Amino acid sequence: MGMREALQYAGWLIGIPLELLIVGALIRGPYRRFPFILLYAVALFLTTILEISVYQAYSSGRHLAHTRAFYYWLDEGVRQALVFAVVISLVYQASTTVRSRAFVRFSLICGAVFFASASFLIHYDRTAVVGEWMTLWTRDLNFSSTILDLALWAMLLGSRYKEARLLLLSGAIGIQFTGEAIGQSLRHLFPWALSPGDVVALLANLTCLWIWWQALRAAPVGRGSVTSA
Repeated sequence: MGMREALQYAGWLIGIPLELLIVGALIRGPYRRFPFILLYAVALFLTTILEISVYQAYSSGRHLAHTRAFYYWLDEGVRQALVFAVVISLVYQASTTVRSRAFVRFSLICGAVFFASASFLIHYDRTAVVGEWMTLWTRDLNFSSTILDLALWAMLLGSRYKEARLLLLSGAIGIQFTGEAIGQSLRHLFPWALSPGDVVALLANLTCLWIWWQALRAAPVGRGSVTSA
C-alpha cells in the first residue's frame, strides 16, 4: 500500500466515525434548527461509503457501470451543493439579530443562489467529460461558499449577542475552506504521489468535522454568552 492510499484509509477510519457522531448529536437535539447540517452529514457518510465501494471495485479490477471519475464528481457535486446550503442556512440564522435582516438575507442568499445557478448554466456541457465542467462549477461553488462564510463570520462577530455554537460551526467551515484552498495550491507546487496539499486538506476536513461534533453535542448555549460550546 502506497502512502497516498494509507492517507486515504486513515481519513476514512477517522472521518466516518466523526460523520456518524455528528448525525447522532443532531438527532438527539438540534436537528430541527440545523436540518441542512444533518442532510450534509448524512450525504457525507453515504458518499464516503460509495467512494470506498468504488475504490475497492477499482482496486480489484471489477467492472463499474461508470468511470471512477464519474463517481468522484457525482459525490463532489452533492457535497459542494449541500455545504453551500449549510452556509446559507447559517447566514439566515445569524441575521436574526440584524436590524435590516430582510435586506441582508435577500442580498446574500439570493445573490449566492443566483451566482451558483448561473455558474452551473454557464459551465454545464452534456457533451464534455464530467470532470471538465464539474471542476469549474464546484470551484465557483466553493468560492461563493467562502465569501458567504466570511460574511457570516463578520455578522456573528459584529452582533451584540454572540452565540458560541454558530461561531464554532461557521469557524469550522472556514477552516475547511481555507485548508482546501491551501491544499490545492500545495498540490500545484508539489505534484508528488503524496503531496503536502493532500495532508493539509484532509486535516482541515477532519478538524471541521471534530469541531462540528463538539459544537452540536454540547448543551445549547444561550445568547449573550461567549463561552465554548
